[in-house]
Amino acid sequence: MRILLVEDDRMLGAATQQALRDAAHAVDWVVDGESALAAVKATPYEALLLDLGLPRRDGLAVLESLRRSGNMVPVIVVTARDAVEDRVRGLDLGADDYVIKPFESDELLARLRAVTRRKAGHARPILSNGRIELDPATREARCDGTSARLSAREYALLHALLLRPGSILSRGDLEERIYGWNEEVESNAVEFLIHGIRRKLGGAAIKNVRGLGWMVDRESGPVADTPEAGA
Repeated sequence: MRILLVEDDRMLGAATQQALRDAAHAVDWVVDGESALAAVKATPYEALLLDLGLPRRDGLAVLESLRRSGNMVPVIVVTARDAVEDRVRGLDLGADDYVIKPFESDELLARLRAVTRRKAGHARPILSNGRIELDPATREARCDGTSARLSAREYALLHALLLRPGSILSRGDLEERIYGWNEEVESNAVEFLIHGIRRKLGGAAIKNVRGLGWMVDRESGPVADTPEAGA
């Protein structure tokens, strides 16, 4: 999942960025409100973690600008402001959730999973297309009776596909969801990750649509194994 972290506290920002990366997320980090709006305009993020006390533009002003422009990216406000009126105003402006500093990274990750599930229309914590199941809390995947724990980036790739079963995601689409700024992307990185997932879950777990990209089925059903050639 590609996340934008907006936090001007350098120590907290670095710690939060590392915790998110350890949980298999691609994270871009900016330290002021104007940079946050520019980043969101340039990149299709799947979630935004937003501090309120920001330089150049306050977090609530950033949130209001996003929603007025029609951008419905899930936003979790992460702030030391615990007054009820601040929380009410943030929620009324379109925030999806609040986390009060100081916080435990496990709670932040759980809230992030919850808001992105709701955005994608998934009520259950386990992502599934009826054949493949993926547990975001443990990174364990199951397919046709086979279960395996995925690496961080294998998980990120399969998670992106399962959020949109039946939709084809191109190499660029997948790279955007797996890698953040300044992270080197090798030319065959996506194919390498898909090969790893197929090796663990079976060749039919991910389908190649030649010349377009990759997908998982919208509905469950018996499918012959997909050959690795042309992954």
